[in-house]
Order: sequence, then structure tokens, then C-alpha cells
Amino acid sequence: MEAKKFTIAQRQALTELLDDPSPVVRTALLGELARHGRESVVLLRDLIHQPNRMLALHAAWFLRELHFSDPVGEFRSFIRSLNYELETGALLLSRTVNPDLDVGACCTQLDALATRCRELIAEPATAREKCRVLNRVLFHEFGLHGNADNYTDPLNSYLDQVLARRKGIPISLSIVYLLVAERVGLQLEAVALPGHFMVGCYDESVPFFIDPFNAGVFLSAGEVFILLRKNSGHASVSDLAPTPVREVLCRCCRNLANHYNAAHESGLARLFAGFVAEFESTYERHAQP
Repeated sequence: MEAKKFTIAQRQALTELLDDPSPVVRTALLGELARHGRESVVLLRDLIHQPNRMLALHAAWFLRELHFSDPVGEFRSFIRSLNYELETGALLLSRTVNPDLDVGACCTQLDALATRCRELIAEPATAREKCRVLNRVLFHEFGLHGNADNYTDPLNSYLDQVLARRKGIPISLSIVYLLVAERVGLQLEAVALPGHFMVGCYDESVPFFIDPFNAGVFLSAGEVFILLRKNSGHASVSDLAPTPVREVLCRCCRNLANHYNAAHESGLARLFAGFVAEFESTYERHAQP
């Protein structure tokens, strides 16, 4: 017999219990969710795609514990949802190849880095001063650095692996920088330059840019233009505009497709090329007037 659907009251009660740390409550909740089978899958997947990041991560944990998880399907659903949040998207992307990823551990590590930054920030502090603290914590104390020796290693693109190995490529290091900055209340933006990736600060009267691949060096707009002309021969003001989360995650997938192709792992290359196509088709459908 098919399990009964949750009532509105039951959905609310279960949702409120998802973040309860008590082992007794978690065990009881797992039993109740398992008893409802498919209805639990629907509920938990709905919660994964709502704005509350921590609630989404707890819902993903219960899906995994119940063996209802489909990481590739979850990431595709995230793409189609248009509800793009950088941390959730980066973790869901990592889970497509590492279904047993401990998302809580990743979040805790980011929290710890942010806590260390807050300890060193002497308020009132300017955005530039706060970025100097982030540079000290991330690149000097934690040891995060660009993996120039093995740039095309696909592991450079996964958030959990960047944190574990303390190395990555410009876009993944920028994602870590942005997630820690968000935790300390610092408003920064992703900047997808042609052939490179940086972080931009537009809060001050004169914007400046941070290059996480090069230990967080600060660059003016003019210095970024010089870099662009050196690498690609041309530059425009639009290159310095903030990049939407959708484009950041799509670029991660495009990098992975290219890097897996270079490694002759055609199956994974096709998987990530498929995600790129999904991002692009979803955008095209919803961008129609």
C-alpha cells in the first residue's frame, strides 16, 4: 500500500526537527521519514532547493542516510530550480562525484576560517583591511594556494578537495574566498575574467580586485586591464562586472568537462558537459520575454 502523504502540519514539524542535534531525535526522524518512503524524498528534495542553506544541507544529509540520494539528479534539479546559491551549488557539484561527501565538515571548516578572520579584524575596518585579514588567514595561516604544477587536475575544482588539499585553480580558490567573506559580513563579488577568475570589491569609492590564485594580491581596474591585454590582447569594462552564481557554477562544470577530457575520462567529461548544457538551456528558457 502506498504511504499516506504528509499533512501540512506533519511537513512543518519534520522540517523544524531536521537541524536537531540530538541522536535520539535524529534516529526517530530517520524512522519516520523511512516509513513514508517516496513522500519523504519529495519533502527533502523540496527543502534542498529552498533559500535556507543550512536547512538544505540537513535535508541532503537525511536523503543520504536514507539511501534516497541521487547526487547527479539533485544537481540537475538545482540547475533547473533557478534558486542559485553559491555554497549549496558548489557542494552539490562536489557530491556528483563524491556522494559520501561530509557537507557538514566542509561548512564547519569554512566557519572556522571565518571565525579566525573575525578574531583578527579590528572594527571599524574598511573592506580592504578586512580582505588583508582574509589573505593572512587563507593564504598564510591555512596555506591555500594555486595548483600551478597540476592545473588541470579535476580535483582542483571541487570545494571539498580544495579545502582538504589546500590548493586549487582561480575559480575554486575564489569560491572559498567568497564563502569566507560572506561569513564575516564582507560583500564581495565573483569576477569571471576571460582566461582567469578573481574576486571584486565594489564597496569602496574605487573598486579593487583580489587574485586568490596569486595569494590574494590586490589589483586596480587598470592593473586588471593590463593583465587582460597581456593574456588575450583586448579588455573591456564589462569584463570587470560581477558574475552571477549561475555563470560561476556553469564555468566550474565547463572546466571539469575540459579537464576530464584532457585526462581521457570521457564519461565524466560528458557528465559535466551535460551540466553546462543544462545551465545554458535553463537560462535560455527563462530568459525568453
